[in-house]
Amino acid sequence: MQPNRRQWLQQIGLGTLALGLSSLESFAAPANNEGKSRSLAPSDVIRLSSNENPYGPSPMARSAMIENMMKSNRYNWDITSELMKAIADKNNLPGENILVTAGSTEILNLLAVYYSMQKGNFVIADPSFTNWTNIAVQQGLTKIAVPLDENKRNDLDAMQSKITGETRFVYICNPNNPTATIVDATKLRDFIREAAKKTMVVVDEAYLEFTEEPSVCDMVKDIKNLIVIRTFSKIYGMAGARVGYAMAHPDTIDALLKLKVWPNGDISVMSRVGAMAALKDKDFFNDCNIKNNAARAYTVSQLQSKGLHCIPSYTNFIYFSLKEYEHDFFDVLKINKIQGTGIYEQEGKWTRITVGTMEEMQRFISVI
Repeated sequence: MQPNRRQWLQQIGLGTLALGLSSLESFAAPANNEGKSRSLAPSDVIRLSSNENPYGPSPMARSAMIENMMKSNRYNWDITSELMKAIADKNNLPGENILVTAGSTEILNLLAVYYSMQKGNFVIADPSFTNWTNIAVQQGLTKIAVPLDENKRNDLDAMQSKITGETRFVYICNPNNPTATIVDATKLRDFIREAAKKTMVVVDEAYLEFTEEPSVCDMVKDIKNLIVIRTFSKIYGMAGARVGYAMAHPDTIDALLKLKVWPNGDISVMSRVGAMAALKDKDFFNDCNIKNNAARAYTVSQLQSKGLHCIPSYTNFIYFSLKEYEHDFFDVLKINKIQGTGIYEQEGKWTRITVGTMEEMQRFISVI
């Protein structure tokens, strides 16, 4: 397929489309346990709440952002296509399969608005990453929450059974947040092939780069009803820079572009050049994974030695049960200036903690 010129111009910010949405409030995510706004923590607070990378941005990304700071007085048309090409090359896809946004949550916002234009439902695991789902519900979609399996993984068979003619999309966070679990790659591909015959499948791979599991992004070339989401907020350590992207069929990309007044214009010059540099910094990427694996293994072993059951983690966070914990866990964290999360499942009192540096995790273990 030849690239659509109009689409390409839209992607690099030269095409401006207006959309008559009823209210821009649709894009404002309400506060909840997972998505509430948090001010930057004081320097003496250990932040183990948002699954951020404590080591980033990478040295190459920092240098690129500093060197290009003075270019912030100009619009970023000339480097927009460069970032898209870098992402496309990384994932072995044509540029027409890529949509770059200000963080992956913006893609989820766009999907919620787009697929709620027609009444119906969406299917999602419970618990999973849900801070964006209130937008879909507010726009009129019904949320179909499917319990995880006994191993705290997405129950693909159960989710498949919930798809009906009214289902607008099904969302799979893999690895899953907050449980840190991953589904079998072959089973996921089989699920996508079957589910995509009936509805749009959204696979959120925000944490996949903490694993050695293969992406399903190669499937977007042949399956129109598939969107794969990635972010620079996690392994690349650029959560505050706000860079994310979607990989999908060109027709799907084109449909989502129509929801944006200035496609790809919402990412700053510094964020763009930082993201491009981050993709090149292989040493930093590998070093982060090594450090994360070591700190995670230490923390899991220590939690288990205290009688706290942990779910095997494939990410930079750990899901564990406070059922046998004898103290007020969250009060202990507060007193010791450590930011945590909350209870995701009352039965078993399951909570999540981000994996920080080894020193931070040693401090965490020492106080609990």
